[in-house]
Amino acid sequence: MQRVDSGHTVKEIDNLVRVVLLQDGKGKGQIILANDSFLDLKALNSLVERNLVPIPQSEIADLTAMDKLVQIETAPAFFMLPTIIDESIASAAHCHIEIFNVDGVEVEKIDLTELRASLRESNYRVRAINCTIPAEKLYQGTPNDSADLDLIFNSIRNFTTLRIKQRLEETLEIPPLPQTAQRILALRANPNANVGDLAKIVEMDASLAAQIVSWASSPYYAAPSKIRSVSDAISRVLGFDLVSNLAVGMALGNTLSMPKDFPDGFTPYWLQSVYCSTVIEAIVKLIPAEKRPSQGLACLSGLLHNFGYLVLAHTFPPHFSAICRHVEANPAISHVAIDHHLFGVTREQISARLLQLWNMPKEVCVGIRFQHELDYKGEHCVYANLILIAMRELRKHGIGDAPPEEVPIEIYQRFDLNPIEVLEVVQKIIAAEDALKQIAANFKT
Repeated sequence: MQRVDSGHTVKEIDNLVRVVLLQDGKGKGQIILANDSFLDLKALNSLVERNLVPIPQSEIADLTAMDKLVQIETAPAFFMLPTIIDESIASAAHCHIEIFNVDGVEVEKIDLTELRASLRESNYRVRAINCTIPAEKLYQGTPNDSADLDLIFNSIRNFTTLRIKQRLEETLEIPPLPQTAQRILALRANPNANVGDLAKIVEMDASLAAQIVSWASSPYYAAPSKIRSVSDAISRVLGFDLVSNLAVGMALGNTLSMPKDFPDGFTPYWLQSVYCSTVIEAIVKLIPAEKRPSQGLACLSGLLHNFGYLVLAHTFPPHFSAICRHVEANPAISHVAIDHHLFGVTREQISARLLQLWNMPKEVCVGIRFQHELDYKGEHCVYANLILIAMRELRKHGIGDAPPEEVPIEIYQRFDLNPIEVLEVVQKIIAAEDALKQIAANFKT
């Protein structure tokens, strides 16, 4: 259920209803809409001739504490503000809204007609506007990537001034694959490569070397003694496969700068990556040996699962803020649907295609491209499904932006995973919050 700052959940007889608080230079307001509807800020602002954006949660709390944002006494989930009611809700005859406290106990029922009357009596304007899209009409994803390249080029053509060139990476003006990543990928193909070879490559990049040592030194791994070098990190804690893939992921993440704008409540990029990779590493160990994927490639998929966030910010800088504001206004809507609605392409489609052009392992490209596709059962689906499991479980703890939905039991069964065991390893990792934050703090921001 959608929580609001009063600590209450709003429920209609047949559908959940939510309130979004908005503001611009002209003042503040609120909109009431179905919980599973997508609030289209562009459509709303066009209709009201404003530039409304969601009010940050911290600002809502401060304004409420200072009595500058007053709640309606008979309906504490709502505020004494100019109000817009989405037409799909406003047209419901005798619509009753039920107010529940945080324990799920019903507090009272509010008649929408009475709510309108209370606002009007207090001289607050109430009007009905059609500015939402039902969730079922939004893009749901597709387990097929054959049209991805056309979608990417169409979006670039429509939303940027970049010239379409012969190669996608040139069009996107993305820096080339880092030399360190190229060397490690070549080393991975050498059956005679050893710890010393890998350590030499990593140590050529001082920042990367520090990040690898930091990862291995984390209290999460509880190394018996101090990690003094990259060789120590490889041989004593992490292993050749894991370090080689982590190093590639870190090198790629460092190619693009972190965007200055981000959604309110956003889990920092590297912290989310560290959490995802660590959870996947733990889950892989639970998969029976005959179905178990490469731990290193699985962790690399997790580390890069949100690389598209950086690519999207880099590719569409003037428009990236629109994504951030729509994510804030629609916390229960998948960013996949939001990306597609605004740009006609998703961050997963862009990043997977770019990684393919960089000759990254197919397992990683597949994992990133299909990480939100519940029905994807194609080659290397385990990598995509592992990201899906990890991020949906982490979302329950307020980490990441995966859809706030349960993992279908069929996905666990696909790899003979026990959901209870997965829950236990996730809880263990959540308990190691300080250690993981320490790892992420050493990465480029």
